[in-house]
Amino acid sequence: MKAIHSEFKSQAESQAESQVKPRANGLADPEAASASITTVSAAAFAVGARLAAACRAPIRTAALLLAALFVTSLPAALAQDGDAVDPAVEKRLRAVLGAPAVDLPVESISRSRMPGMYRVQLEQGPQLYVTEEGDFFILGDLFSVGAEGFVNIAEQQRSVARQAAVDAIPDDKKIIFPAKGETLAHLTVFTDVSCFYCQKLHKEVPELNRRGIEVRYLAYPRQGIGSPGFRQLASAWCADDRQGTLTRLKNREELPENVCPGNPVAEQFALGQELGVRGTPAIVMPSGEMIPGYKSADDLATLLGVN
Repeated sequence: MKAIHSEFKSQAESQAESQVKPRANGLADPEAASASITTVSAAAFAVGARLAAACRAPIRTAALLLAALFVTSLPAALAQDGDAVDPAVEKRLRAVLGAPAVDLPVESISRSRMPGMYRVQLEQGPQLYVTEEGDFFILGDLFSVGAEGFVNIAEQQRSVARQAAVDAIPDDKKIIFPAKGETLAHLTVFTDVSCFYCQKLHKEVPELNRRGIEVRYLAYPRQGIGSPGFRQLASAWCADDRQGTLTRLKNREELPENVCPGNPVAEQFALGQELGVRGTPAIVMPSGEMIPGYKSADDLATLLGVN
């Protein structure tokens, strides 16, 4: 079951980056939305089939129906996230999902906006939407549908958590390139020194600063702890001149290693993985929305509403 749980987590995470992109008129594209829902549902059904072979009756039935449940239209009246959960319901859900035959350890339970469903965050795993009795669950993002199009509620929730996590990091653990003059906006960027698009984005930093946009760097060595990239990032964070050292490393200069005790690189790498970073650069907007990959200064200024 642990192997299935690992696959369960991997497939859910791989779909987390799929979002419904708005049209130019601000409304969601129904075809793109349909494709996104179908993709997530297909992955969910594949994992559900694996779970069905290992789980007992109630959860087995839920797993086989998972994909169908996900694409069902939502009622118009939605509950509010964060409403108090009845202690008896929470106890029952923890018992059902944590049973040996299921082995899905629960981190937290809260009300979801879908009537009769609870949002269950698994320990080091994906988020589920589970019925009150625990006999059905949905794996995947929850969308609401309204006059303005589709809204990815699950991504909104991830954005709130992401924003709180990056804002909680003290400034002295970041490498900050401040705005010139008044600060109009800021970006937080998970970065590596050796990735081409990190280097390309870094060349946009002076223009971003000139436009009043502060850039806050966090470390994300793509090759992991102890790798050459890790040691280079640590050397930047340990330097007396952090900005200059990071810039020189991104310009591919050879510098002596200076890995000091207590540097925050490993901690920030772990945070990035927890927040869904899968590559660099990963740009976190002030709202908590995460944008993977390179964007020009013009594009970023437009997204931030800075002229």
